[in-house]
Amino acid sequence: MTKTQVPAVEGLFTMGDDGEDPRLIGGKGGARDSYFFPKNMGGNDPALFGETERAEVLLSNTGTIWSFTTSSYPPPKPYVITTEPFVPIVIAAVELDNEKLVVLGQMAPGIVVEDLHVGMRVKMIIDVLYEDDDHQYMVWKWEPETSGSETQKPEASAVQEGN
Repeated sequence: MTKTQVPAVEGLFTMGDDGEDPRLIGGKGGARDSYFFPKNMGGNDPALFGETERAEVLLSNTGTIWSFTTSSYPPPKPYVITTEPFVPIVIAAVELDNEKLVVLGQMAPGIVVEDLHVGMRVKMIIDVLYEDDDHQYMVWKWEPETSGSETQKPEASAVQEGN
């Protein structure tokens, strides 16, 4: 029996057509073109004090790793622990290409911190967070882009190598 895929949290992202071109659903503020994620729960640009109108926009689904870490303890909901003991996950802060907004997300399965570097290009995918008898509950995750040398770590300079 095929399980129905549903968002773990409604209203944060699109699933894309057959998993292609998923997008985060954000907000865009009026006068200063500030972006927010989630649309109505994100922080506020101090220059927009009192402004509450936000247009719904689909955000970039590619970006650059700004920072990353491993979580040695379970994240808050909607994360669901599926293994005992808890297996640490890798989390990346990704600066979205067009909006220059930094969004946190889990890295795809199999990615470890040693695979990553600041400045690495990544793309958004939809993957299973957890499942029950009838559904797979989906979330966005990041995975390295596969084109060319963008996924390679920068070469160490001669100075760093001790020359």
